Amino acid sequence: MRRSSAQGVLYGQTVANVAGIANSDLECMDILYLEGRVTAGRLAEVTGLTTGAITGVVDRLETAGLVRRERDEADRRKVFIAVVPEAIDKLSQFYVPMQQAMEKVCNGYSDEELRLLLRFANEGYKGVLAATEALKSLLDTPPEKRPALKLKTRPRQS
Repeated sequence: MRRSSAQGVLYGQTVANVAGIANSDLECMDILYLEGRVTAGRLAEVTGLTTGAITGVVDRLETAGLVRRERDEADRRKVFIAVVPEAIDKLSQFYVPMQQAMEKVCNGYSDEELRLLLRFANEGYKGVLAATEALKSLLDTPPEKRPALKLKTRPRQS
């Protein structure tokens, strides 16, 4: 799992390099794609970046033609960040090799096995979300008062 996760990060870095943007900018693009049109504040909240850093990310993505700022029709003070639809086509092409490789892997599994893997992936995602929130809660605790984090060992099953 760790190797796969690390390789996913490296693949994303390669996509960012080929696309000519920073890896953190690409990650923000992915979040925008998944979340839909959001405010800079929401993007900062989801990514953990400061609003100042998000301004820089959005400026770079806008310059690259990947996102645009849109004013809220009801409240002109509110600005949303939206993915430019054509940008998805531009970036999606770089994921074709990954998609082809994963389709080849998936073809080796039955529908029942794929459902189990999907359940595992979804539950794992929820676990990572919970772990992220737990770790974030330590940010407000001075280092000397943080609890020691230790892994619980569990007997191996054969």
